[in-house]
Amino acid sequence: MPALDLALLTTAALEAGQLARRYWRTSPETWEKPGHQGPVSEADIAIDRRLRQMLTAARPGYGWLSEETEDDPARLGAERVFIVDPIDGTRAFLEGDRSFAHALAVAEAGRVVAAVVFLPLRDKLYSAIRGGGAYLNGASIRPSARSALDGASVLATRPALDPEHWDGPVPHVHRALRASLAYRLCLVAEGRYDAMLTIRDSWHWDTAAGSLILTEAGAAVTDLGGCPLIYNTAPPLSRGIIAAPPALHAEILSRLA
Repeated sequence: MPALDLALLTTAALEAGQLARRYWRTSPETWEKPGHQGPVSEADIAIDRRLRQMLTAARPGYGWLSEETEDDPARLGAERVFIVDPIDGTRAFLEGDRSFAHALAVAEAGRVVAAVVFLPLRDKLYSAIRGGGAYLNGASIRPSARSALDGASVLATRPALDPEHWDGPVPHVHRALRASLAYRLCLVAEGRYDAMLTIRDSWHWDTAAGSLILTEAGAAVTDLGGCPLIYNTAPPLSRGIIAAPPALHAEILSRLA
């Protein structure tokens, strides 16, 4: 079943990419979400609506969790659930940047079993099923072999490197950032960066797809306490994210306050 779900997610992601291209750099209608949750646009809503239509028609028994759909507690009783971010990196999308992504996953009993992250303007399709490895445009990917934190390349916001978050000296790293959290996870999975760290609570739709791609590539991904990420919970949040090759992940975890 995960292989069939992956095929479905891939078809849906490609469809989302076609829709995104129509709206990209056309100044779509935009408004701010309540509670300082950032911008949302008519493109986000149109893609969300299309994805929900496609995916739930094909799998009517699956639950649904999406950033742009009002949460329905019925998903908590579903055996499997779609976890979707129609546009991860909306702000970048609206600014005409190419580094936004569509993140689609299927979770079963709290664990992601199939996942796709698609960057339509970069022609990058990451995919994985549980037990089947991780791929970028059909080619197998692996994380870096780095084990030492000092000197590592890390995707993180500036506040993540504030002294209060570290037990001892702040590590000396090469910091970078991408707007899409799902893309950041995938960049670690393919070894272009050594690690990804976020201190803030993370929504499941931002991380579900990337977390499976990471683990299937051979990296470790947990919350800030070192606990496995469990999906389709109430609320749909994880307590931060640490993603890195296993030895580097262990060092980050040991050095965090």
